[in-house]
Amino acid sequence: MNIEIKGPTNVLIVGVGGQGVIMVSKILARLSQMQGLQVKQSEVHGMAKRGGSVFSHIRFGDEVWSPTIPMGEADVVLGLEWAEGLRWLRYLKLDHGTFISDTKRIVPPFSCRDRTHHAHHGYAHTTVAEIVDQVPNAFAPDATGMAIELGNERVANTILLGILSTVMDFPVESWLEVLPEFVPPKTIETNLKAFEAGRAWTQQDHDPDLHDSKIPVKKVQRMQRQVSLEITDEWCKSCDICVKMCPERCLALDERQIARLVNPEACTGCRVCEWLCPDFAIAVHVEAVPIDPIVDKPATEVRV
Repeated sequence: MNIEIKGPTNVLIVGVGGQGVIMVSKILARLSQMQGLQVKQSEVHGMAKRGGSVFSHIRFGDEVWSPTIPMGEADVVLGLEWAEGLRWLRYLKLDHGTFISDTKRIVPPFSCRDRTHHAHHGYAHTTVAEIVDQVPNAFAPDATGMAIELGNERVANTILLGILSTVMDFPVESWLEVLPEFVPPKTIETNLKAFEAGRAWTQQDHDPDLHDSKIPVKKVQRMQRQVSLEITDEWCKSCDICVKMCPERCLALDERQIARLVNPEACTGCRVCEWLCPDFAIAVHVEAVPIDPIVDKPATEVRV
């Protein structure tokens, strides 16, 4: 059954390459078409390879002419990454628009001038509490953390879709029908669980200050750490991004073109490789260890 929407509805979806911005926009466009609405979609994803800014404008309604959303006219800004969500906040209708963003922070390499533990970086430090004070309708879940608990970090975008579904007029059944068309067949069940988890999250009480208290924003005393690098061979696509962008040049591709940590002593655990990997193949594990008075460098191990 078609729904009636007067005037165009504007949804701006933003994130970085590899997060699924285009997939999310295609799902929303397909939903609109199923309801008999006109749809216009405009996207920029030239920097999607890999880690660059990606955004997509979706406009749907009884009659839609322009494919782009004017500044201050977005009904919804959906951010798959925190800084990208903040970057596009000026496009939102602040009086009654809805802001949805994962609190995941992908810090670009040029922001990591000091890569020591808890060092101050150039990433935006706007907190969840500050955004909630500015925007009446704001949702800021730890979607990535929720996705990891479901067993697949890549379904974080589907969790956000679940939240988005609670603020739009499309029937839930339509979302559940369209979602399997755009996700890998082997992940359909997990994506459906992620969608329901996002909807359930909106029914819970959340204190933004509790999340912000976990975000280090000041430089603190340096401490010794033990760093381990976990690489999932099956997920590595040999894109070479981690090798090229590693500040310490301690990564390389092996004979099978799989990323490897070849100089463990040089690794600082800065997480640049983890943040930039478009296939989530790298996980950096950092653990604080007592300072050894004899050995002044913590041990670094590789887990494959």
